[in-house]
Amino acid sequence: MSPVFEVANLRKAFGGLAVTNDVSLAMAPGDRVALIGPNGAGKTTFVNLVTGNLSPDSGEVRLGGETVTAVNAIGRVKRGLVRSFQVTRLFQDMTPAEHVGLAILQRNGKTRKMFGNFLSMPDVMAEIDDLLGKLGLTPLMNRKVSEIAYGQQRLLELAVALALKPKVLLLDEPAAGVPQSDTGRIEQALADLPGDLAVLMIEHDMDLVFRFAKRVIVLAAGAIIFDGLPADVTRNARVREAYLGNYANASHIA
Repeated sequence: MSPVFEVANLRKAFGGLAVTNDVSLAMAPGDRVALIGPNGAGKTTFVNLVTGNLSPDSGEVRLGGETVTAVNAIGRVKRGLVRSFQVTRLFQDMTPAEHVGLAILQRNGKTRKMFGNFLSMPDVMAEIDDLLGKLGLTPLMNRKVSEIAYGQQRLLELAVALALKPKVLLLDEPAAGVPQSDTGRIEQALADLPGDLAVLMIEHDMDLVFRFAKRVIVLAAGAIIFDGLPADVTRNARVREAYLGNYANASHIA
């Protein structure tokens, strides 16, 4: 199967320090990949490079075989690369329905018809109902974001991302800041993602990583030191030294 997302020899340095150091990886449709590593490993810089928020010093980013290294962030979204953030970036005075409706109109190039006008568009409303329904947000669809719980806001952010019809979804700690009582909803939403969607998740919660990922990539000092099966990552000496530490010795993982 041809890769839907590729990074080839990506490099970025700041003041002579290589923060992303010759990183290469590829993902096929349906991949579930976790990107992990210690603080300062270069995960955020890597994501900013592949999403177009930073320009690399060298290397390439490809989507569906097309080189998009020179394409800006909006252009990459239009080509199917969508990112969610560690902290929600929602508009507190807008409703879930408005957020998802705006994303649908943006995807269709009709943002001038946003807000009240989409209420008279049956196809848009049907998609809003479907997305919010799948994530359990229908009862809250007309309430302001400021009035709904943080865990539900994270689910809304996922709904907005899915409304853009991504081919590749980058999730930055999707359960960060979510109360323990709501993390089950987040995990169920992740389990219910479309089967052909390639997902790359940055995460520090190793229990979540092992429940979600079919493949784990470990980044340390800007370079990939492991790329393989979750069952093998805890046995890797370099990973244990650089990141996992005592977690690798936990009885439920060994």
